[in-house]
Amino acid sequence: MSEHKVVIVGAGPAGIRAAQTLLAHGVKPCLVDEAPRGGGQIYRRQPANFQRSAQQVYGFEASKADAVHRTMDELAAQIDYRPETLVWNAENGRLDTLHNGHASGLEYSRIIVATGATDRVLPVPGWTLPGVYTLGAAQIALKYQGCAIGERVAFCGSGPLLYLVAYQYAKAGAKVVAVLDSAPFSAQCQALPALIGQPGTLAKGLYYRSWLTAHGIPVHQGATLERIDGEQRVSAALWHKGKRQQRLGCDAIAFAHALRSETQLADLLACEFLWSALNRAWLPRRDSAGRSSVEGVYLAGDGAGIMGADAAEMAGERAALALLEDSGHNVDSARGTHLEHKLAAIERFRHGLETAFPFPTHWAAEAPDELILCRCEEVSVGDVRTVVDEGHWELNRVKAHCRVGMGRCQGRMCGAAAAEIVAQRSGRALDSIGRLRGQAPIKPLPFGVEIEP
Repeated sequence: MSEHKVVIVGAGPAGIRAAQTLLAHGVKPCLVDEAPRGGGQIYRRQPANFQRSAQQVYGFEASKADAVHRTMDELAAQIDYRPETLVWNAENGRLDTLHNGHASGLEYSRIIVATGATDRVLPVPGWTLPGVYTLGAAQIALKYQGCAIGERVAFCGSGPLLYLVAYQYAKAGAKVVAVLDSAPFSAQCQALPALIGQPGTLAKGLYYRSWLTAHGIPVHQGATLERIDGEQRVSAALWHKGKRQQRLGCDAIAFAHALRSETQLADLLACEFLWSALNRAWLPRRDSAGRSSVEGVYLAGDGAGIMGADAAEMAGERAALALLEDSGHNVDSARGTHLEHKLAAIERFRHGLETAFPFPTHWAAEAPDELILCRCEEVSVGDVRTVVDEGHWELNRVKAHCRVGMGRCQGRMCGAAAAEIVAQRSGRALDSIGRLRGQAPIKPLPFGVEIEP
């Protein structure tokens, strides 16, 4: 097998373990990643000249982060590692990449897509004010830049990341004014039987929650973020629980409702997509080993379905074993079976998390018409509803009529929210309105880039 024909996109836990597995079997892959240093979002590395300890940056996950980073450092000199390289298109066995302003092509015969996930954003009035960040962006500021997003920070939304990032900020010495969790406490109690299957992960989540309370940080469950106020930047969050509206003074807000998979590259690779009720999203189809519907394309990690960092490592290894097996290499079939069993157990835990942190299905009906939905194109909720009222309910038709999802982010930030509005307004199920088709460039390219033919 040609050493430059196997490509892995994404140097997070899944991509790193996939590269390690391939190299152990004599295959030298090309590992392409946007970040300057491997580790992904969960194990994002601080700049080389920063001196914070792993314990300070990653807390309970310090040993796992160290292990992933050591593996990446060992691999870097042995494989074709290309950091700070954006994959922005895929077509006819070739990836289009951008590195240091230079666009070039990268051919492949087999590819492992490990593109990870990003925040699922449900906009509220005021979300475009300076000082509003997603939970993931707030975490990047803390991990990579060693700074907080504000002096008095509120954390809002739902999902395990909400408590983790709030804890990380408070532990680092930032002023966390409150945590507003849209999930009711009763939902988390109901989820306990499913969550107990992963006692270590459950214990960490309970610890974050109890630590915040023990340190005097208010945690409000069943709380809905209604509006963000401010002139030049954030000054307050208005929220309610039941019929009681409250005002919370702050100068920064981090919010999101769990995560969504980054599936655009899989879409450009012509992978078949299936509806996932668990993830409330369309995801590329894959078998238990990570094979997609397209020969030679393998899927691993959160980019194929939200499962977490531990599962991403397992899925990366399993996809690499599948690739090796399909290429005629001898692999340990028992190891593959073991990984699949462990991934199945984690998926059961994921079902528990969805029970504990339910999606706020009321959001679409309550969103005001004037709310900006697509900030790239300044498309409001009312604009989308008008198009639906004219008889257009298929998501790409709605996009064509009002430009929602047509801006720089290609719907990566607004697509999920737009789908919720269209489904609610048209009275159709979310899985019946279609999905936004992935288009190149997946992420913005600067002007003046020369594209190789």
